[in-house]
Amino acid sequence: MPYAVRRGRQVGVYDTWEECREQVDRYPYASFRKFPTYRQARDFSESHERYSPYSSAGRSAEVYTDGCCSRNGQYGANGGIGVYWGPDDSRNVSAKLKGRQTNQRAEIEAASTAVRQARNDNITSLKINTDSKFTINGMTKWVPQWKENGWKTIDGRDVINKQDFQKLDKACENMDIKWNYVPGHSGSVGNERADHLARAGSRK
Repeated sequence: MPYAVRRGRQVGVYDTWEECREQVDRYPYASFRKFPTYRQARDFSESHERYSPYSSAGRSAEVYTDGCCSRNGQYGANGGIGVYWGPDDSRNVSAKLKGRQTNQRAEIEAASTAVRQARNDNITSLKINTDSKFTINGMTKWVPQWKENGWKTIDGRDVINKQDFQKLDKACENMDIKWNYVPGHSGSVGNERADHLARAGSRK
């Protein structure tokens, strides 16, 4: 039966314990397991590249966030948020969106939830993977300009998602946030699971 190394000197799948041990012996926070099939072993080892399932205080972490809204912009719309830290992680979130039900609000709220969770865990550096270009552009391009303009758009109109972006911006203060765009439904395990959590949340 194969051995999988998710955190070690060389991530991968190994046929023997001797090979596995070379990668994990005396390696800080090594993560490895023995599996009955190569597919399970491969899934376990590859998960390390996409997310950090466990984080320690003061260290960096990685998370996937997603939001969705069925019947977006219509009567009876239902939004949900998904936050995915890793397999069986107690911090994973699947929840109904509160307030105005829109897809963009769900995306922003999912990111806000992840950042607040990170702060509670004393995580100071967080990589947020999301398929929402709107959220990424908002936080990296538009928010700084809106602040200078008194939270008005360039043509003087009110920012539609002002309160949501203010909430996210506040949560990100004094944190090192890296925003990473992940195309939706492109085979990313973390993104797919965040999407699943968001959709399940919208049905609650």
